[in-house]
Amino acid sequence: MDSALSTVGLPIGLGIIMFGLGLSLTVADFIAVRKAPAAVAIALLCQLIILPVICFGLVLAMDLPPIFAVGMLLLAASPGGSTANLFSHLFRGDVALNITLTAINSIVALFTLPLVTNLALNHFDLGDEMTMQFKKVIEVFAIVLVPVAIGMFVKAKSPSFADKMDRPVRAGSALILLVIILGIVADQRENISGYLADVGLAVVLFCLISLAVGFFVPLWAGVRERQAVACSFEVGIHNATLAIYVAVEILDNVELSVPAAVYGLLMFILATAWGFVLTKLILPRSETSELAAK
Repeated sequence: MDSALSTVGLPIGLGIIMFGLGLSLTVADFIAVRKAPAAVAIALLCQLIILPVICFGLVLAMDLPPIFAVGMLLLAASPGGSTANLFSHLFRGDVALNITLTAINSIVALFTLPLVTNLALNHFDLGDEMTMQFKKVIEVFAIVLVPVAIGMFVKAKSPSFADKMDRPVRAGSALILLVIILGIVADQRENISGYLADVGLAVVLFCLISLAVGFFVPLWAGVRERQAVACSFEVGIHNATLAIYVAVEILDNVELSVPAAVYGLLMFILATAWGFVLTKLILPRSETSELAAK
């Protein structure tokens, strides 16, 4: 990848995205877990434990090359983001729950992401070449938390400004992700068709499984439907920009970022399709069944 894009553009881009996330958060969001403890606990269980396990099984079953297998697990360990809130709003989810989950997951993932990534690097015998050392974890901690904290401070001091900036920052975040992905594609243009053949199916399956697990596991556990929709998008939509940043800047390997880049391209399409499946097929049937039961 072009050095200016990777060393300057990528950290700035991730910082803007995390600042935008902070604009939607308040301190109250971190303690709102008591309003829906079951939904939060189940969603975090899906995000932090079930998905990495499923992803590990998927990369083994598909016999992915080690570098892409680790890239997939890095993606699986990445938290959700503000995009999940948008999809939840569009498809009848509990957006307040999304905000709470995003707030908590963004903190927890700072510890679980390095853990999962290092376990994957060691399992696939890449530990001698790359590792997330403590100082690198601190770097990720800073690039994620500092912009979020600034965004939260701005929202606390000027809620009207934060609300006004919400839409343009979201649009800018999507544009930044697109530019980063195009940069990776340009850097790897000679190999991109092979990469798509290697990881395209795995990425599609992982994205769809993530969305389905995020919906059905909470639903089966007794969580209300609107909350299950929120969990689905929170669990199923990963922060691809963070995964790319860790791969390129922390682990210094562009190939490792390929699964996240492919995911970033396909995720919007897959999440939109899943939203229509939820609202047009699954939720109406569930509502009909409840009425019949009454």
